[in-house]
Amino acid sequence: MPAQPPEPNAAYFLDLIQKSKRGKFKVYIGMSAGVGKTYRMLQEAHTLLRHGVNVKIGFIETHRRAETHALLEGLPMVPHRTVFYRGKELEEMDVQAILNLHPEVVVVDELAHTNIQGSKNEKRWQDVLDILNAGINVISAVNIQHLESLNEEVFNITGIEVKETVPDSLLQQANEVVNIDLTADELITRLKEGKIYDKSKVETALNHFFQAEKILQLRELALKEVASQVERKVETEVVQKVGLRSERFLACISSNHEIARKILRKTARLASYYQGKWCVLYVQTSKEDADKIGLAAQRHLINNFKLATELGGEVVRIKSDDVVQAIFDMAQKQNSTNICIGKPHEGFWRSVTGNSLFHKLLQKVADKDIDLIVIS
Repeated sequence: MPAQPPEPNAAYFLDLIQKSKRGKFKVYIGMSAGVGKTYRMLQEAHTLLRHGVNVKIGFIETHRRAETHALLEGLPMVPHRTVFYRGKELEEMDVQAILNLHPEVVVVDELAHTNIQGSKNEKRWQDVLDILNAGINVISAVNIQHLESLNEEVFNITGIEVKETVPDSLLQQANEVVNIDLTADELITRLKEGKIYDKSKVETALNHFFQAEKILQLRELALKEVASQVERKVETEVVQKVGLRSERFLACISSNHEIARKILRKTARLASYYQGKWCVLYVQTSKEDADKIGLAAQRHLINNFKLATELGGEVVRIKSDDVVQAIFDMAQKQNSTNICIGKPHEGFWRSVTGNSLFHKLLQKVADKDIDLIVIS
């Protein structure tokens, strides 16, 4: 006889037990390399060690910065795992060794790092989840530009496409998020003094990433993100006010790759801000049957479904030629309070008064408690 799902009260208690067994997660976040995240983690490790806490260094990247490297002295390290890849001997964090040693706290740097091919997990943040689930507390660090939902915003600021990212949902699991902040002038001074990169790379860095206006914008993103995390913590840990509607978002995407990614990332940000759940809907019309769209479009769709899942959304695919009705029905089924769609291709007033998908959807939700959000 199949196991029955636990009663609501039992399920809630089971969830509490599982959460109590899970390790605590602290993340240092900064606007860029060189603000001092790794330095602060190592300082904290020394403090914990002095107070008798069993703390280990799982993986640290000092980037040969003298001040940071000096702090490794006296801290117990978990030996790295040696991997041969493409004729080179490389080192990775040894997750199994950490699980076997089971320290109270482990320090893991470079949260967005991509593991060498053949590792158990593709990403280091997935290793961290394994460690947390084993009941080990983790202190880690990440730069704001590695947050998945900010990927395009960071590209617009810096002109650099960040390939290694962490899902927003990971940061939301953190028990504590701490911003390591410097002014743009302080950061540029550190760069010029050779405290961030080798002096041969300083001039190039100053002419590209480390420009004051770019640093200021990244600093703003970091500050906003931490403020949002603090607000979320207050609202989840302090008694909730009665009568506030719980926000639920429905992101509607098509096979248009670029527009879909923007909708996904912005919906994820909105859901994160309002602490709401969100769902992704792809309505496959007869024009988009597998034998009618190219392999590239199919691949992009699969990648976007994967991105949505990594961002914390639930993916739903529906076959229908009535896109508006499919969206409306799903919004009703999911109790969505917000429907997020891409900006109409037509002029705004033509979209509002004409016969477009936007106009039809607007009419559908007019008398419902559903907001229609148009994402540019």
